Amino acid sequence: MVTYIFRRMISAIVVMAMVGVFIFLLVRLAPGDPADIIAGPSATDQTVADIREQLGLNAPLPVQFRQWAGNLLNGDLGMSVFAGRPVLQLIRQRLQPTLSLSLLTLFVSVTVGVTFGILTAWRAGGILDRVLIAFSALSYSVPVFVVSYCLIYFFAIQTRWLPVQGYASINDGIGPWLAHLILPTIALSLAYIAFIARITRASMLEVLSEDYMRTAAAKGASPYAMLFHHALKNSAAPILTVIGLSFAYLISGVVLTETVFNIPGIGRLIVDAINNRDYPIIQGMLILISGIYVLINLAVDLAYTLVDPRIRY
Repeated sequence: MVTYIFRRMISAIVVMAMVGVFIFLLVRLAPGDPADIIAGPSATDQTVADIREQLGLNAPLPVQFRQWAGNLLNGDLGMSVFAGRPVLQLIRQRLQPTLSLSLLTLFVSVTVGVTFGILTAWRAGGILDRVLIAFSALSYSVPVFVVSYCLIYFFAIQTRWLPVQGYASINDGIGPWLAHLILPTIALSLAYIAFIARITRASMLEVLSEDYMRTAAAKGASPYAMLFHHALKNSAAPILTVIGLSFAYLISGVVLTETVFNIPGIGRLIVDAINNRDYPIIQGMLILISGIYVLINLAVDLAYTLVDPRIRY
């Protein structure tokens, strides 16, 4: 296991190095110039040139990359072009809303999705199973922003039960914090609930058809023991995989959801940075997101050994 973790960490370093080069070139070669945006539409060419010189954009790309990579190895993601503050400081300020929304969405998606998947597998072909299939097709077809605006219209504008937009810190109390997260959590979790439920259902159906499950039923095992002690335990590997993928995909969903609900999180920070061509923020966020993907994949692979003793590395 230690050897496997060491090999994975080495491969992760290589992957992150390749990602770093790709991100640097992608951001630098994309259309748009932050100097033009900072200077404004009425600025002269000399003003734009001076701003480019101050930002270090006139240096050759290898020089810019060497400076950026050196700072990155020292834990410095650079200074924001527009905010004039360290990127890490801006990320820390926006971290709580994004973590709150992501973790709450993941908790709801896993709890509801796995429960639905188990119940529909146990009663395959029944009414609940048909409802899940229809719900899955609907949730996959309707974009997140459409669901978000529908929820805002009915539960915030018409009934005024919940806030329309914004975010309340958990330091202000659980009630306001939860009230501002209910609608975005529902909007973001619907597709993931359907995704997790379908994979759980398929995996459970495969295990329930095994001979040892029929033997357990013949010995008088209770439905609870068959579902949770035997079936769920033996079908946990695919479920863990889809949960890990769902957490990774949440990053893209959070960006759109935070924009719709005006939540001042990392998603809004990325959108604003892209609009302003703020290179340091874009590069820093993409590096962090890539690192999260790599760590999630490693965590899921290691979790396989906990749920299935037959798996060894």
